Amino acid sequence: MKYPPLPSDTNPPPKRFLDVFRYSRRALELVWTTSRRLALIFAVLTLIAGVLPAAVAWIGQLIVDGVVAAIGQQQQSGSADTSLVLLFVAVEAGVVALIAGSQRGISTCQALLRALMGQRINLMILEKALTLTLAHFEDSEFYDKLTRARREASTRPLSLVTRTFGLMQNGISLLSYAVLLVQFSPWTVLILIAGGVPEFLAEAKFSGDKFRLFRWRSPETRMQMYLETVLAREDFAKEVKLFHFGPKLLERYRAIFAKLFAEDRRLTLRRDSWGFALGLLGTLAFYGAYGWIALAAIQGSISLGQMTMYLLLFKQGQSAVSASLAAISGMYEDNLYLSNLYEYLEQPVPAPQGALQQGPQPGDGVRFEAVSFRYPGSDEPALQQISLHLQPGVSLALVGENGSGKTTLIKLLTRLYQPDSGRILLDGLDLQRWDAAALRARIGVIFQDFGRYQFLVGENIGAGDMNHFEDRQRWEEAAEMGMAKEFIAKLPEQYDTQLGKWFKGGREISGGQWQKIALSRAFMRSHADLLVLDEPTATMDAAAEATIFEHFRDLSRGKMTVLISHRFSTVRMADQIVVIDKGRIVERGSHAELMALGGQYAYLFTLQAEGYR
Repeated sequence: MKYPPLPSDTNPPPKRFLDVFRYSRRALELVWTTSRRLALIFAVLTLIAGVLPAAVAWIGQLIVDGVVAAIGQQQQSGSADTSLVLLFVAVEAGVVALIAGSQRGISTCQALLRALMGQRINLMILEKALTLTLAHFEDSEFYDKLTRARREASTRPLSLVTRTFGLMQNGISLLSYAVLLVQFSPWTVLILIAGGVPEFLAEAKFSGDKFRLFRWRSPETRMQMYLETVLAREDFAKEVKLFHFGPKLLERYRAIFAKLFAEDRRLTLRRDSWGFALGLLGTLAFYGAYGWIALAAIQGSISLGQMTMYLLLFKQGQSAVSASLAAISGMYEDNLYLSNLYEYLEQPVPAPQGALQQGPQPGDGVRFEAVSFRYPGSDEPALQQISLHLQPGVSLALVGENGSGKTTLIKLLTRLYQPDSGRILLDGLDLQRWDAAALRARIGVIFQDFGRYQFLVGENIGAGDMNHFEDRQRWEEAAEMGMAKEFIAKLPEQYDTQLGKWFKGGREISGGQWQKIALSRAFMRSHADLLVLDEPTATMDAAAEATIFEHFRDLSRGKMTVLISHRFSTVRMADQIVVIDKGRIVERGSHAELMALGGQYAYLFTLQAEGYR
């Protein structure tokens, strides 16, 4: 089966069979650090479960030979001593009970470790997510890595450890079987092992094919997950129903499944066909040895009890070999999938650069000096040679068509991205040299796609400042500044009202009310001296937006403010207006200056004003 190349892979899957086992040690360390007690119990029970089956076979020989001897005594003297046989039966029953108890204990350890490991791996994935940059989340190829890591890697470490312990258990059993079988003939041990090799090679080969198929189709899998989200989420439900969009999406979902299922079916049929054919070799080996041992008993070379023991050993040994080789094949597959997890966890992230908490020129404000930026993978620059100076107490409005670079400028200002060239200064210090927490404490921002969290009202506001996330007094102060206090007072539980419909008792609020929540969130940072509004009131009418911006301007006097809006009645309130076109500043000045210039701003303002006449 041929698969297309994976250009996004920075850490491609291992090519050599033995290379993949490099993750086994890390998985064992992960289980050990998750719960040492459970890991130790797991290991001890595995040892017990590995040794005792051979003991059952050996005791079984003693029982059969004891029975044969007792029958001989009965025939010769009319009576027989059965106490020894009954003792062996009782001992075997006790050993079987120990095996059952150890197997039950192993299952219990697996269940507990599965829960702990699932949580541990998910936390590792989420903790890694907190270290990633915005560029990672806006990269579709990175999402393929994240999808692969989250789909199966959270269960694979425990699976790998379980198989490793199972391999140890079967290895111990095989060693004990071999000690007894070699007394009959060393060749039986060789036949036992060789019989399982062909099926194992087929399993290993098809495990690799399955893994490569899994990696190759990550984009289709992610599209399936997205279609599920669109079809089953309340924020898409209105349009899906109104536009009768659902059947089309469902058709696309079915088509993706049909394609993936066809590939799975083809691989499964090949895997099972080859596995069955090669598995017959192991069956032939077993029955060849079966006949050999039976003939030896007939010829009197071994006793009836020994024949019973050897047949049982060979049968159990064949199962142990098959289980061992299956465990190795499974470990190979688990290691392949673990490469997804560690590929994600080892995704390089920029090292923290800044540590300074103040600049050398307090009060200088923000300076952009010949800043240019291009999004990763894009041929066109998003910003080119941007230079501007925003001083404390001055409000700046950014004007331009959609895609002109306004929001990109805000992303650079908040250090979500780094400029490709030029630099941005705050109080005379390059943003890259600022301590990230100190920098962001200086900035309050609302994006046009602000978060609508399914939390309590107060928590939605408190998210603006994690140092005061649960500070009710700060919630109320921020809500008053964000013009949200009035409608919050009318909610059934006020600041303790659950928002959204995902959880029981949740209340949905209007778009305008959500925007006031977002505005309040920005005011949680009471010490912020740079406030940014990136079209957060886009769905409000012009009068409501003008009221909010007028209120915002009154509250932000003495601070630096940046606002983006397509309504020029709002933009004209700003002290300084910058017009951006295709990533470049083409005009700047006050409203009066730009109108007198008669350029792009004046044209757009006049065009919009005509719509209100």
